[in-house]
Amino acid sequence: MATALTIAGSDSGGGAGIQADLKAFSARGVYGASVITALTAQNTRAVTAVEITPVEMIRAQMAAVFDDIAVHAVKIGMLGTPEVIAAVADGLAGFDGPVVLDPVMVAKSGDALLAAEAEAALADRLLPRATVLTPNLPEAARLLGRDESDDPAAMLEAGQALRAMGPAAVLMKGGHGRGETCVDLLIDGDDMPLRLEAARISTRNTHGTGCTLSAAIAAELAKGADLHRAVTTAHGYLQGAIAAADTLEIGSGHGPVHHFHEMWT
Repeated sequence: MATALTIAGSDSGGGAGIQADLKAFSARGVYGASVITALTAQNTRAVTAVEITPVEMIRAQMAAVFDDIAVHAVKIGMLGTPEVIAAVADGLAGFDGPVVLDPVMVAKSGDALLAAEAEAALADRLLPRATVLTPNLPEAARLLGRDESDDPAAMLEAGQALRAMGPAAVLMKGGHGRGETCVDLLIDGDDMPLRLEAARISTRNTHGTGCTLSAAIAAELAKGADLHRAVTTAHGYLQGAIAAADTLEIGSGHGPVHHFHEMWT
């Protein structure tokens, strides 16, 4: 049985974080385990409270999972503080499988989910451990300390700059860009990046898209796919989940994507 572990925060509204990751794992046919790094009180409109999990509990969760379950891939999401980042990096010391790192910094509502002082720790401890880093345009700009741009040439240059910071590959996500077409670029050292295009879907229900995509990539890697195939398959899955999001009618703000669009009728 292919197994993936998500290390992320809990979303009480069910659309992002641990909840989105486990839904995506299940939808892709992978058993999901979890390490909860934070509790958030949130819904489709806002994050109203955040409580970081004690570091000792994070270490205990990771040790318990790795001690008993054969984990084939790890997805990392919300971490919050330098201390949590250090604990997660230490907990991964004996794991030699693929790691998908989604640098969660800001919620869809605009609420901050990563302390400013944690950015250096993220770059130092976890970027070099990542098989693939999956930043959106604002996250890439913040990690690099530069202005945000959705120009394809600027996206490629930003991805190359991020890759120079340690990850084996960088998936630059263009969902925050403009225009009728959304473009993602996978930069992994090949002469030409893998370019993934999709028509931009008119919906406000995009809560959890980043979590869902990174979790789906981890699921495909857990099943043995190479990185290009994993990213391509996960990209197609997410587009279907976004296209079906309006059928859920969850909440009055930014609702979730439909993780089980291929299964529910």
